[in-house]
Amino acid sequence: MDKLAKRLRDDAAQIDCAVSPELDDRIRASLENIKPQQAAEPQRSPRPFTFWWASSLTGLAAAMVLIAVLNLQGSDPVATTTEPAAQPLVIPSIEWRAETAVLVSPLEREYENLQSDLEKAEEAVRRDIERLF
Repeated sequence: MDKLAKRLRDDAAQIDCAVSPELDDRIRASLENIKPQQAAEPQRSPRPFTFWWASSLTGLAAAMVLIAVLNLQGSDPVATTTEPAAQPLVIPSIEWRAETAVLVSPLEREYENLQSDLEKAEEAVRRDIERLF
């Protein structure tokens, strides 16, 4: 980026341009007449006080109608039944006999099986190579 900045400065220094006094006056006038426009705030129309009263009364009337409708519907009588009381859950106790797992013998058998599989595969590869040559 430094090379680009240096090259731009060098190029700008090589520019030789004469600005006529008329053009200079026009540029200066244009720059002086430019002013940033201020954003106009949107004007809110003030709502009358009666609007607040009307909306409050409407909400109050709607709530009263809802309460009246719910109260007039009435509820069905709840039928009571005599069921026996629920018995507490009984969890049977289990006698745990923990034993240490012995993994040596299965691993030894697996190791021996793998060795025999490798020997068989090696013999099969030797036979295939002897057939080719």
